[in-house]
Amino acid sequence: MQRAPDAPLPYNLEQSSVPAREIEKNRFRVARGDEVIGRLGVIKLEKGDTLPDVARHFSLGVTAISAANPGVDIWVPKAGEQVVLPLRFLLPDAPRKGIVVNLATMRLFHYKEDKNALVVTTYPVGIGTKERPTPMGQMFVQRKVSRPTWYVPASIAEDHRKKGDPLPAKVPPGPLNPLGECALYLNKPSYLIHGTNKPASIGLNASNGCLRLYPENVKMLYDDTPLKTPVVIVNQPYLVGQDNGVLYLEAHKPQEGTGALELEKIYAKLKAMEKKGVRSLDWKKISEVQAEARGIPVPIEMGQGDGKEAEKPVAVEHPAKLYGKPEVPELRPDAWYVLAAKTKDETEALRLAAIINHQGPPIPALVLSKSEGHRVLVGPFDSSIAAKEAARRLKIDLEIDGIVIEPDKKI
Repeated sequence: MQRAPDAPLPYNLEQSSVPAREIEKNRFRVARGDEVIGRLGVIKLEKGDTLPDVARHFSLGVTAISAANPGVDIWVPKAGEQVVLPLRFLLPDAPRKGIVVNLATMRLFHYKEDKNALVVTTYPVGIGTKERPTPMGQMFVQRKVSRPTWYVPASIAEDHRKKGDPLPAKVPPGPLNPLGECALYLNKPSYLIHGTNKPASIGLNASNGCLRLYPENVKMLYDDTPLKTPVVIVNQPYLVGQDNGVLYLEAHKPQEGTGALELEKIYAKLKAMEKKGVRSLDWKKISEVQAEARGIPVPIEMGQGDGKEAEKPVAVEHPAKLYGKPEVPELRPDAWYVLAAKTKDETEALRLAAIINHQGPPIPALVLSKSEGHRVLVGPFDSSIAAKEAARRLKIDLEIDGIVIEPDKKI
């Protein structure tokens, strides 16, 4: 069941709130027997926030934060609205060694020993599309390159040529390079773990099969990962594990074509646990968790009700500035612009401007509101060449037919 955007959250919160910088989002110590890490948070949105901005600040993917908050507008949520930060994770069912990536949760887990304790560092990832999926299986990190050059594969070059967007044979380091600042090359040819110049694609099926990380995350992973580190890629939309004696189920929307098989696997596992006579499971709750697929660990044993006996989410103070949030440019009469859209609907205009602002490399956009309606302007640009290039990208990336506007021309 979806939550109305202005409905109260179905949680009891801790009474005191914590600063955003104090909530752990990446690095956790894993005690023996633990299968759950992290803690849910709740934050109150401010005017101009988008879910992708909140997701990046708290090292979450776009799909994860959207699934955890059904009914909340991704691009134009209401100011004052409370959203869940799904920072509590069930560990994948895989050896806790090296790097483990769960495609279904779009999350990477990096295990390392630290003073006789196991530490896991976790980051959201962007993964392959249906046409070019990320491969599963066992691999290892073969080499690492800082400021890599992208040698464009023939298949990708052909795709871009068909769209009227020809690519060079190679793209040097810089803002146009889709590999970002760091890349870890796997022993499976043509597959990498790398940064990106499209941060809003993290947590989406958006790559050509590689694994993308936020620029700030890939640098940490790069520095922390030696050559020959094993990499295991799995697809586990349904995860079961316990924490402090409480059994949890975490459900995600399965990757296309895998849902029935993965559901059969997890039901068999749960029935085997119940058959041992150790636990009595709440099958109605299990069915609800599976159907909602919110990506949040939920207690599933009889007598645990709605989960309020488990650890309460923590209220998180809104940071002064969300990390990586695009700056909305000021209107300049001496600059070139591209008119992307005219509409009577302010929300529609704000949504389109937010989407354009989150393109990669960045394209600045703003909404100019007048009595006759709202206009989405892309810019400012200092030359007609830059404005025309932005219009070209709008057409290729978003199928928007923009109109170039000269300086000092009435907008």
